Amino acid sequence: MTKRDIITLPDPMLRKPSAPVERVDDELRALMDDMLEIMYGAPGVGLAAVQLAIPRRVFVLDVNYRRAGEEEEEGGEKPRAPICMVNPEIIMRSEALHVHEEGCLSIPEFYAEIERPAKIIVRYIDREGIQREMACENMLATVVQHEVDHLNGKLFIDHLSRLKRDRVIKKFVKAAKGEVVA
Repeated sequence: MTKRDIITLPDPMLRKPSAPVERVDDELRALMDDMLEIMYGAPGVGLAAVQLAIPRRVFVLDVNYRRAGEEEEEGGEKPRAPICMVNPEIIMRSEALHVHEEGCLSIPEFYAEIERPAKIIVRYIDREGIQREMACENMLATVVQHEVDHLNGKLFIDHLSRLKRDRVIKKFVKAAKGEVVA
């Protein structure tokens, strides 16, 4: 695995749209494998390449992954079920909405309830280079929308009121400058 660090707010790279991936090859698969290892180690349930300062339209996720502190299922941990999406495009969003508490590896230790469409359909290319469509709902829909936002230069805090978003940004700007954050 190549050593890569997750970039955090206020890094301007997080606000830039990512470029489409031209082809799925061994180099891209190696990147996706690195991303999964970093995501599991963080721990998180999703990670976009741009969060590693690689502005390409690819992300990985695993909503089945049990994070530290969560209840184990009978018989131990849930099996990993990673999904890799290249050049994802949400092609349908339900009118029905749901609220889910979101966090982000690029905005550590901050969580907020975000309202998003409850169901989506996403078209993407998988790690083998095959175009697929997937219907997503609940947590999976939330994570896919969160990661697609990253690829478009958008963060989950952009779904908050301007006042709340500005407070979060100010806190992370101060922390990046080494100032004491209250």
